[in-house]
Amino acid sequence: MAKRSEAEREALAEEAYQRALDYELEFGCCPQCVLSVVQELLGGVSNDLVKASHGLSGGGALQGKGTCGALTGGLIALSTRTGRDRDKLDKGRGMKNFNIGRELAEAFEKEHGGFTCEDLQKAFTNRTYDMWKPEEYAAFSENRGPKCAQATAWVTKWVVKRLLEQE
Repeated sequence: MAKRSEAEREALAEEAYQRALDYELEFGCCPQCVLSVVQELLGGVSNDLVKASHGLSGGGALQGKGTCGALTGGLIALSTRTGRDRDKLDKGRGMKNFNIGRELAEAFEKEHGGFTCEDLQKAFTNRTYDMWKPEEYAAFSENRGPKCAQATAWVTKWVVKRLLEQE
């Protein structure tokens, strides 16, 4: 495969941003949105992986305490290319993957004000929500506006740009 031009890579990254934004606004489940777009545009992400990421939304099972689902989806997408293979568990820690993941996590924190779903809830709305209470979930959905979708799109664009650099 011929190396893509800078203009082609930038156009693909912008397409990734828009698709992820649209998917999150329409369907929700930020990690699945990130992974679905990476799957569509670059490949290397299986349907099983998209399915497995479902429970990671909302900081893990909608609990809010864990890592933002969009960030988690991005880390998984990166790991599909740079992560340690199953047959190499005894061959070292796989620091290349940790390094690129760290870059994403640090950029995400700088851009969005934290790592966890609750960090983003606070940054976006000045409070946290119990997403298991229907009225709280509705309030969060209304108060956050498109901000979670924008964070999902931001992660997807970052990941696609980075993966394209590695081609």
